[in-house]
Amino acid sequence: MEHGITWAGLLLKPLNEVLASWGIDPEPADSALFVAVLLVALAYVGGRKFRQQAMVEPDGKVSLPFLMEMTVDKMLGFFSTIIHAHGGVRRVFPLLGAFALFILANNLLGLLPGFNPPTDQYNLTLALAAIVFVTAHYLGLKEHRWGYIKKFLGPLWWLAPLMLPIELVSHLVRPLSLSMRLFGNLTGDHQVLALFMALLPLGLPVPFMGLGLLVSILQSFIFVVLAAVYFQDALEHPH
Repeated sequence: MEHGITWAGLLLKPLNEVLASWGIDPEPADSALFVAVLLVALAYVGGRKFRQQAMVEPDGKVSLPFLMEMTVDKMLGFFSTIIHAHGGVRRVFPLLGAFALFILANNLLGLLPGFNPPTDQYNLTLALAAIVFVTAHYLGLKEHRWGYIKKFLGPLWWLAPLMLPIELVSHLVRPLSLSMRLFGNLTGDHQVLALFMALLPLGLPVPFMGLGLLVSILQSFIFVVLAAVYFQDALEHPH
């Protein structure tokens, strides 16, 4: 998809020129990098009190550290309902939490004038899905060693020739389904919003921006939930 000039692209113009001289297309890396820097800065500022002392005493005010602590606590509690393996949720929560915030922020970026959502580019969504795929099988091998292969052979030895190709195909399509779902929904939503904003910039696009907000939240939620399910599947012991 062709993208216009973004504010992130203007801010990163010197870097983009270097990448272009190397034959590398900087889109959508500039917008994704812009989001990543904002999230890192937010985490640094919001977590300052937690690095200075073991516990932050509540002062009755709604502050950035309080909002971040509440967000992390709610996300950890939610993922704990999906990943039941012993110690599993603590091992993968940094990745799941980072994915949830990163994908949501990238999705919402498309609602701002002058920005394009990096998640409507398939190369980015495929990279995120590939990280989930590799991490899930790494966790499975680390948890079960070579016994992890038994998950692909089925409950009975004589079913192994049938179950092995089925399990291999089902696992190999996971990164494709994860990436294409996020890419397809964000691309369609962004195109619809851009079309109506071009036709009538004032008034009419507002309901579609609300729909875009819903799609952005829902698609980031679906991505991390499916990732958590894949991690749980890799960590749990075969029955």
